[in-house]
Amino acid sequence: MGRKNNTQVPDFILLGLTDSEEIQLGLFMLFLQIYLVTVLGNAGMILIVRLDLLLHTPMYFFLSHLSFLDLSYSTVIIPKTLENLLSSTKYISYVGCFTQMYFLVFLGAAECFLLSSMAYDRYVAICSPLHYPVVMSTRFCCSLVFGSYLIGFADSFVNVLCISRLHFCDSNVIHHFFCDTPPVLALSCFDTHDIEIMIFVVAGSTLMVSLITISVSYVSILSTILKITSTSGQRKAFSTCASHLLGVTIFYGATIFTYLKPSRSYSSGKDQVASVFYTIVIPMLNPLIYSLRNKEVKNALIRVMQKGESSEQLK
Repeated sequence: MGRKNNTQVPDFILLGLTDSEEIQLGLFMLFLQIYLVTVLGNAGMILIVRLDLLLHTPMYFFLSHLSFLDLSYSTVIIPKTLENLLSSTKYISYVGCFTQMYFLVFLGAAECFLLSSMAYDRYVAICSPLHYPVVMSTRFCCSLVFGSYLIGFADSFVNVLCISRLHFCDSNVIHHFFCDTPPVLALSCFDTHDIEIMIFVVAGSTLMVSLITISVSYVSILSTILKITSTSGQRKAFSTCASHLLGVTIFYGATIFTYLKPSRSYSSGKDQVASVFYTIVIPMLNPLIYSLRNKEVKNALIRVMQKGESSEQLK
């Protein structure tokens, strides 16, 4: 039921992570360094995949788009967070808040299905290696990436459309450092039960469908690996998907903890820590996970650097 005061707020206040100026300064320096590493790592990954012809394969095609999503995800959140850490007024406009929320859901949902596509790619590579060039054609890979973005767009459109119909009349203070769905829902002066169910179904379907796809792919991969007689063959097969499996575990663990629960159970302390992890830390970790454990990326980086040095010497 709606309440009597039905005046829409013009903007919101993001309380952030702490009130202490000393801690805010420390967090500013920490988040700034993380953002710089994130930008360099993800932009570097995209550049290496583009410049090195040996990385023009489906796996690295997906990986370059994962880096793009992580780079975009961080850029949507961290610059505004850095600004608020140094500012006494932590305002974000109504339009700015919903724009931030839209891109967060869009990029998050797209990443879910991109990770599913990467898992399917590993499944075909290990379980049906002879059919891999035919199955994972350029057209099919582009279709998977386009489908990931399309699903992300649909999820974010439904999410923001539902929340934008609410009125926020009692308070405009968001107990978070960015405009996330649960803390914004908690400000509404309307009963949000139906909208919570809608968002839960959409978000839950996205997570579960992508997670089931990944699980089925890796069960099949594990079954195939166990049938390999040589230990070296098993190790080589598992090493091709170990990085992706680690990235999936970290991403889905934090996401499920944060979103697949009622907004009334939102806890500003625990949920903010989880949010820092999956919105700020994970985008920085992904390029490190996929590059440090991957000899092909290291060798590609060496080739690109040598090519750059050779071109300078010719000049």
